[in-house]
Amino acid sequence: MTEPGQTTAARPEPQTVTGRAHAPEVSAAKARRWGAFYYAEQVLRVMKGYGWTIVMYGVGQPVAYLFAMGVGLATLVDSNSAAAFGGVSYLTFIAPALLISAAVMTAANEFTFPVMDGFKWRRVYYGPHASPLTPEQIAAGQIIAVTVRFLLQSAIYFGVVTLFGASPSGWGWVSILIATLAGLAFGLPLMAYAARIKEDKGQFAMVMRFIVMPLFLFSGTFFPLDTLPLGVRWVGWISPIWHGTELGRVVTYGYPEPAWLSAVHLIVLAGLTVLGWVLTRRQFATRMGA
Repeated sequence: MTEPGQTTAARPEPQTVTGRAHAPEVSAAKARRWGAFYYAEQVLRVMKGYGWTIVMYGVGQPVAYLFAMGVGLATLVDSNSAAAFGGVSYLTFIAPALLISAAVMTAANEFTFPVMDGFKWRRVYYGPHASPLTPEQIAAGQIIAVTVRFLLQSAIYFGVVTLFGASPSGWGWVSILIATLAGLAFGLPLMAYAARIKEDKGQFAMVMRFIVMPLFLFSGTFFPLDTLPLGVRWVGWISPIWHGTELGRVVTYGYPEPAWLSAVHLIVLAGLTVLGWVLTRRQFATRMGA
């Protein structure tokens, strides 16, 4: 009983639960079906934590090259060697190459150290693998997330190129897709290689120094490939950067190229992407004991 003058403390009203958690078998079924996208979401959330670093590296670096080479050096090149670039300005000539190169360099970073981190350093792949997610889904999720990064950074960079008037063709936006394909063509075989490494002994530094940089320098990035000596011209022929750059020049300013050669560029990039995808899935399954 309550004495006169005393008040009864108000009791909280019971909360009504309006939703229900999925049953374990339902959650497992959803993970088996959409697991790759779940893992991609997790990777993208991690990327969001250092988003400004991604923007500065993925976009700031090629834009700096664009200013230095396409605006600064271009004033000298255009006044002395305009005919060497098919009648277009030097800025227009190198802009697609820098777009493709940025995607490939991003691939060299995203498909090496994060893969090593997943298997060796922090072993971040093994937590999701303890759930119904398969190794192939984890690999696919990583690839999906990095592909989103390729698309976003390439779109931003292409916007800058457009502001400079370096993409006169109405089909220039297709270079965003070409850059993404070139990044995957280089990155997925590299991802399969990274998944095989069990001890870091400087392999990735060697890749950057002796593979990525030569491809960047000798893939017709700054001058037409046929102006280079035959002794280094072969580097361009096998380089995803060259194949992507040639396609990028076709769509951004109508670079004159036979249709069969454009088809070869596309087949090479698509073939390397599919090969890297198959090898990566196989290596992830082997490494994680599936």
